[in-house]
Amino acid sequence: MIVLVITSVTILIIAVFMAMTGRGGGNLYVPVLVASGISIYSAATGSQLLLITTALAAFLIFQKERYVDWKLALIIDPPTDIMAFFGGYYSHIFSGEVLKIVFAFFVFLAGILMLYPIRKSPSQYDNKKHLGFWYREYNGQKYAVNLWLAIPITAVTGFVSGMVGMSGATFKIPLMVLACGVPMKTAVGTSSLMVALTALMGFFGHFFQGDFNPLWAIPMAVLALIGGLIGGGMSTKINPDRLRKVFAYTTMFAGLFMAFNAFFSF
Repeated sequence: MIVLVITSVTILIIAVFMAMTGRGGGNLYVPVLVASGISIYSAATGSQLLLITTALAAFLIFQKERYVDWKLALIIDPPTDIMAFFGGYYSHIFSGEVLKIVFAFFVFLAGILMLYPIRKSPSQYDNKKHLGFWYREYNGQKYAVNLWLAIPITAVTGFVSGMVGMSGATFKIPLMVLACGVPMKTAVGTSSLMVALTALMGFFGHFFQGDFNPLWAIPMAVLALIGGLIGGGMSTKINPDRLRKVFAYTTMFAGLFMAFNAFFSF
């Protein structure tokens, strides 16, 4: 009973912080669920449901504030969604310990990248048109989306994310901010839409393998929904640079947490 209460409170807190930074929270949901005694496969499946509810709640807030770039999402998200299904479906090829290590490595790397200063590439401020760049203007901001990087990275992100129960936002937000010059709040808002779509595909992949346990997953999803509404509202009011740092440190913490968990599993 004590473990259930602690897990529930933790899920609610995670949902608040993850919705605030444009993520569903899979990089924290999975370690918490695993630590509570749930298998990595069941945790990954339940995490996808939590991601969906957290992201949809935050999306409603961001859409109202016009921080969701629909066209950007529709261009770079489909490769992630397709590969997320296959990642979830084929997750049983690897052992639980291997999934934890893969999870920890990629999550920690994403956190480090977000601590680097943001510099605009020449393609974002010169007058030349560069092949493979999509020049976009939304909500008073201009940015150039590097499709050479965006499409393959989002595809790989989808496979890894679906496999370990993540949404992919941990990698797509750094991609949008660092490689494409998308403003932080727009990246966070757009990510909330992509998180829900990717998580849905990853969930189906795991669901068809029989890893879904609704008895604990659905009550947890209700808590994630509440946290998503709270976090989405907070995100629209926080300074973008501070938001980026919150994203980085919470991501690195999740990576370290899962690395220790994998170590002790061995």
